[in-house]
Amino acid sequence: MPTPQHDPDPHRFADLFTTTIDAAPVHFVRPSDTNRPSWVAYEDAHYLGTLHARVDTDGTWCIQATQEQHERLDDAVRALRRPPTWSDDREQVRQWARSALGDPQLLILDLQTSGLADPWAVQIGLTDRHGTALIDETINPLAEIDPTASVLHGMTADTLATAPPFSALLPDLGRVLHGRRCLMYNAAFDQGVLRRELQRHYRDPEKATAWLDRATWEDAMRPYATWIGLWAAHRHGYRYQPLGSTYNAIANCRRLLATLARMSR
Repeated sequence: MPTPQHDPDPHRFADLFTTTIDAAPVHFVRPSDTNRPSWVAYEDAHYLGTLHARVDTDGTWCIQATQEQHERLDDAVRALRRPPTWSDDREQVRQWARSALGDPQLLILDLQTSGLADPWAVQIGLTDRHGTALIDETINPLAEIDPTASVLHGMTADTLATAPPFSALLPDLGRVLHGRRCLMYNAAFDQGVLRRELQRHYRDPEKATAWLDRATWEDAMRPYATWIGLWAAHRHGYRYQPLGSTYNAIANCRRLLATLARMSR
């Protein structure tokens, strides 16, 4: 009979099947007293939990013990794999989010870029903790823009031809950022773009580092992964989650603020 790798309809799954999730095999056994799409999940002979496929209602996978629902079977299993520390880990994230939102020095930053490989900035958005836009500018990257990126954010070399280059925004950007606590999502990427722009401007890596060091940078990606709590067995850590993107810098800043508010509760 079919398994999740071959057929998305749980009604046709076998009574016994094994599927690999994050490089670790998970064994599923349908209880003998039901024909419903329900299975008991085991990993290395360890009982994980019981899952019900709600295909006739909302199409989700429901964890029997908690009634928690997930759109995908693999995410439901990742929820079952959570370590016993998850409740404490999540509480720490809640306290962190509350602290961030209560900090008058908090800023939220987002960039749209010319692509993913060696990217330049094409838009920068910076808000305060209330979502008020402090900087909302398109940027001429002085470089080619990947057509795939243009499809997403709608910016091309032609539409940005009259926009200021990054260097022209540096005085205002430094005035707003320096001495502040700046939060981003996937900070390694955005901060890497900033560093690349600064090195092009200063032609000196040490000056670029000194400019960045005048602010405090934080990444919300790991706390958000902990808050969601889907355990990636192959990484021995919480699975990173997409925040979603509108491909507009200010809108993304406000989306992150709304996510922080949910995490704080």
